[in-house]
Amino acid sequence: MSHLVDKLADLTGLRDRDALDLALVTAIHDLLQPQSAAIYRVVGEAGNERWLSTAQMNADQQTPTFDSAWSDLLTLPRLLDYPLRQQASTTRQMAQSCPFSGITVFPVSSNPGSVGVLEIATLEPLSQESSRLVSGVLRLYLNFQNLLDYGERDALTELLNRKTFDGAFLKATLAQQVSVDNASDERRDISYTGSFWLAMIDIDHFKSVNDNFGHLIGDEVLLLLARLMRVSFRFHDQLYRFGGEEFVVLMRCNGEAEAAAALERLRTNTESYLFPQVGSITISIGFSEIKTGDTPSGAFERADKAVYYAKEHGRNQVCSHAALIASGALVEQASNVGDMELF
Repeated sequence: MSHLVDKLADLTGLRDRDALDLALVTAIHDLLQPQSAAIYRVVGEAGNERWLSTAQMNADQQTPTFDSAWSDLLTLPRLLDYPLRQQASTTRQMAQSCPFSGITVFPVSSNPGSVGVLEIATLEPLSQESSRLVSGVLRLYLNFQNLLDYGERDALTELLNRKTFDGAFLKATLAQQVSVDNASDERRDISYTGSFWLAMIDIDHFKSVNDNFGHLIGDEVLLLLARLMRVSFRFHDQLYRFGGEEFVVLMRCNGEAEAAAALERLRTNTESYLFPQVGSITISIGFSEIKTGDTPSGAFERADKAVYYAKEHGRNQVCSHAALIASGALVEQASNVGDMELF
């Protein structure tokens, strides 16, 4: 019993959801000694859903592994190839393979729009006592995930909030440094190709929406734009609301053209969408590549200049800071971005 209490204490002592998944799989591994334990989440668009592993541990491993959050979708296993996982995630009930095999799958859904499973492989079918143990640990895990969501997500749109950005930015810059360090390594993981980009999104004339239609309709516009963002970007693009009508995207792309195309997709989707009572609205977007050794303030300053240029020159457009500098539309000023912090 004390061993179980220690494992539960380890789980609730974490404040990072990625680390929480790793801790859950480690706890199941230590408590049940299975052949393997793993958490898989469904990613990708309808008709091309895939399984992304956020934590996986085999019997002979000392520490869990996981798929990169920036993995190429086409390299991941297809949803339809694993019917037991699909059954558990659809019915929200535990699913087991035939009596002669030891695969047990538990539904794990916590984040808004997230569908996932915990899959445990054992030499023999999981006993009722062990199943109850796993279900109890999962209830605690999901309750704690909900607490994290309460602190990390915007209450209106359910996008990530500003508070969570610094940690994600640090992970991005570290991953970018790994890409640079391994640039000449032919064996490098293809999931680490590309570079990170920061985009700032601002709703054009949003004040007039609130003034003319009221704040309730304004909130509905924000909520609907958040939904458009979810369908416009890929599963691994990280979407934030920083407050008011300001939204931010952190994404990994193979060059400026790919980043601009993703942002242009959101711009056109927004322009063509008819918002109830309001009708059409437009957005202005500025973006910049995150440089090796960048700080949040340095990246935000460049993206902010680009979005300000977009709003000052007609709105309803996507502007790259680097392209504006190259064309002479903006003049790059030398500054020590490390001396200025936004947070």
